[in-house]
Amino acid sequence: MPKVKLIAIDLDDTLLRTDLTISARAKNAIMSAAQKGISITLATGRMYASALPFAQELNLNLPLITYQGALVKYADGRLVYHKPLPQQLARELVRFILPYGYHLNVYMNDELYMDKDSPEGRRYVNTSKVPVHLEENLVDNINVDPSKLLIIAEEPQLDVLACEVRNAFGDIVNITKSKPYFLEIGHVEASKGLALRDLAESLGYCAGEVMAIGDSWNDFDMLEYAGFSVAMENSMPEIKKIAKYVTLNNDDDGVAEAIERWAL
Repeated sequence: MPKVKLIAIDLDDTLLRTDLTISARAKNAIMSAAQKGISITLATGRMYASALPFAQELNLNLPLITYQGALVKYADGRLVYHKPLPQQLARELVRFILPYGYHLNVYMNDELYMDKDSPEGRRYVNTSKVPVHLEENLVDNINVDPSKLLIIAEEPQLDVLACEVRNAFGDIVNITKSKPYFLEIGHVEASKGLALRDLAESLGYCAGEVMAIGDSWNDFDMLEYAGFSVAMENSMPEIKKIAKYVTLNNDDDGVAEAIERWAL
């Protein structure tokens, strides 16, 4: 196996434990890898504002891959790139989705917007720890290109909605799930895999020198790209099938175990 030079780590259900904290062992493994000269980044569907505190906790100095790869930005605020949904397309998508009655998040200027208060929205805010703006007329208030849309509903409902969005909009958007009940819609070129490839190439690394660690559908192309792909024990079955190695679950220090074993 080639030497690991870059590690990209998903946050939720991967690096973060159920209580949404990073264990001391995982923190130590990441910092030890960094001291060894290995580049470390986070690759998450979360907002930049929501991912940033974890990057600061780990003293990461690489660009962070956020919004499923739509926004890549350093922890000090320097922008690498932003691939948002075009404003008019976002409005059309919101008009299409709202009649279903599911909870909908719209992300603009790294801030969270919802059209209504809901139990799903409150749970999301408690997890992401960001402020929320309630906009009753959400379509008319989309006045910039949003980084992504997120719909929260039961998995069978989202599977049907995903098919109907694809039928209506074709291949001009990227549709993925970060959890069974989170359907995410973004720019067609916004994905963790593409963002990780661009980051690796900018650092002079090839895919064989990259380790990626994840658990869900939105990690699929990132794990496909990486020369050494690691799935969590709590991963979706499809993710385990493509991974070169399955580590422990997120509450049993799976990330630390993988880094210690394969990078340190």
